[in-house]
Amino acid sequence: LNAKKPPLLTARLSKKADEAPQIGNEASAKEIVDDLDGASYIVKSVSTREKKRNPVPPFITSTLQQESSRKLRFSVKRTMMLAQGLYEGKELGKEGAVGLITYMRTDSTRVSEDALTEVRGFVSERYGQEFLPNSPNIYKTKKDAQDAHEGVRPTDPTRKPDERLAKKLTADQFKLYELIWKRFMASQMAPAVFDTTTVDFLIDGNEGKKAAQPRDYLFRSTGSIVKFEGFLTLYREAHEEGEGRALEDEQALPEVALNEKIPVKEIVPKQHFTEPPARFSEASLVKELERLGIGRPSTYASIISVLADRHYVLLEQRRFTPTPLGETVAKIMVMQFPDIFNVEFTSGMEGELDKVEAGSMGWQDVLGDFWTPFSVALDAAN
Repeated sequence: LNAKKPPLLTARLSKKADEAPQIGNEASAKEIVDDLDGASYIVKSVSTREKKRNPVPPFITSTLQQESSRKLRFSVKRTMMLAQGLYEGKELGKEGAVGLITYMRTDSTRVSEDALTEVRGFVSERYGQEFLPNSPNIYKTKKDAQDAHEGVRPTDPTRKPDERLAKKLTADQFKLYELIWKRFMASQMAPAVFDTTTVDFLIDGNEGKKAAQPRDYLFRSTGSIVKFEGFLTLYREAHEEGEGRALEDEQALPEVALNEKIPVKEIVPKQHFTEPPARFSEASLVKELERLGIGRPSTYASIISVLADRHYVLLEQRRFTPTPLGETVAKIMVMQFPDIFNVEFTSGMEGELDKVEAGSMGWQDVLGDFWTPFSVALDAAN
């Protein structure tokens, strides 16, 4: 649709005769297009409401690996090598060797009181009081986290990723430090505020082949504009294809008035196929490992390295494709050891080990429960 003011806006068919449209084939789609031929549209309703988007928490190992893969195109292994160097320290002239980030293998978003004080002072001074929340942003750590270390953050929040620091680091080290610094600073900034607008259109008149009635079709357009950037002034998360759109990625709608007549530019009948899930990228595989409770922050990189090093998978266009060897190994292992090659096995074992540590379960019992059925399966496999 082409309103009086730019930009062009896109509206989708929302209702047909007061029901959600069921368009099962090309013929029924063509019938609707013919029905709408020559139609003009009026604005039936405009509703705007304010929405807030809270900042994202500081990095933990898994989110650092995911975001580094999406934004910087670094492999998980490379990300951890670069982070190790930043953690161990770099020579910064008169300061000597300085560790630039906190420990990079962590599952906690916890931040020390000293760091919170420093970052809030920096945000207030650099961006202004309106960018500073009334109290520090505290993020929940998932319940099964070990919480041994803070979130991944700069050791000194006031150490900006500027030209002076860039001269002391390699290009890739600097990119990763900048990503960690921006994410941490943004995590302690105010929410972004959006005006989200929904516009409904009805047919005003039809000079085409059929005289579709106004009540027959309702088109809806949604969009949002940034009212206050908040943390987005410093940091925006990256998203992979198929992960959905954030508020800041919605279309911006032009100003329209109630009962305004809007000319149509074109009607697009678009066929949509239900597609299988996308193959894993390094980022989405780390996300899935974390969701299923497989591995710990220290093991994500090695798990993924083994897949490639043993030629179980190929990385093509940044997506994993199983090799014939990988498919064969998986088939044999799942068939012979169904209890172990089960996504619940690792997370269950982690839970049992935590109980051993807490003293509520004996390690001999854990080993015995595992070994007895496993030895039978192993003999059968041999």
